[in-house]
Amino acid sequence: MSQSKRKGIYLLPNLLTTAGLFSGFFAVVSSMNGRFEAAAVAIFVAMIFDGLDGRVARMTNTQSDFGAEYDSMADMVSFGMAPALVAYNWGLSELGKLGWLAAFIYVAGAALRLARFNTQVGIADKRFFQGLASPASAALVSGLVWVGVEYGANGNDYGWLVAIVTSAAGLLMVSNFKYNSFKEVNWHGKVPFVALLIILMVFVIVATEPALVLFIVFALYALAGPVNTFRTVDKMTLDDVVGDHEEADADFKDNEDDVESPSADVNADEKEHKTS
Repeated sequence: MSQSKRKGIYLLPNLLTTAGLFSGFFAVVSSMNGRFEAAAVAIFVAMIFDGLDGRVARMTNTQSDFGAEYDSMADMVSFGMAPALVAYNWGLSELGKLGWLAAFIYVAGAALRLARFNTQVGIADKRFFQGLASPASAALVSGLVWVGVEYGANGNDYGWLVAIVTSAAGLLMVSNFKYNSFKEVNWHGKVPFVALLIILMVFVIVATEPALVLFIVFALYALAGPVNTFRTVDKMTLDDVVGDHEEADADFKDNEDDVESPSADVNADEKEHKTS
């Protein structure tokens, strides 16, 4: 019985991951058929499932190495390939090589972002993301497409704008700009009654113009990283924008110095056997 359990996979979190993967695939197919609004909405739906699968796994104590790897691959489809192809089919196709290069910059940025995140599990500061998270970057690109469709804009008429936003989103993912992860928020604590009213007002505002409001929110969030970096750093250097993160380098050096100690072996095992 115990052997069969080891060979199986947990259903609920992986089912949510599959739903997110399906949403990303649906976005690609919809954009190929010219249904760009449905494609953009599908990417936002994939964000919801991506936020649920990890939390459900932790709540039900069903984390696994398989789930972590599956979630990463699903994210590459939903937040890497799908937004780039949706943007390309909507407003980049007539730019020729520049169009697909802008889309490729986004895809490469998403792949590098996910790879760096996976290698820094247990090392990076959980309060911040190093670089723009791939779901937020996908929301920025798909939000632009959604706004354009909502207001009847022809994407090919704004190809240069789409190219700039798409490539910038890809570069922000591999930057060293710090973004608040909101993981320090105590979701189990009590809040004043007025906080509930504010949340209700936010839902009302989003419901009135969901495309425009969501795009503005994620655009401001994308700008928050560079702005906060320029405000907190006395002298801006290249390492503050791109390259290896200094804190991560220090942690890796500490592990290399203690490579023969038992604690170093434990750290290495934690990196190889990460959970979602």
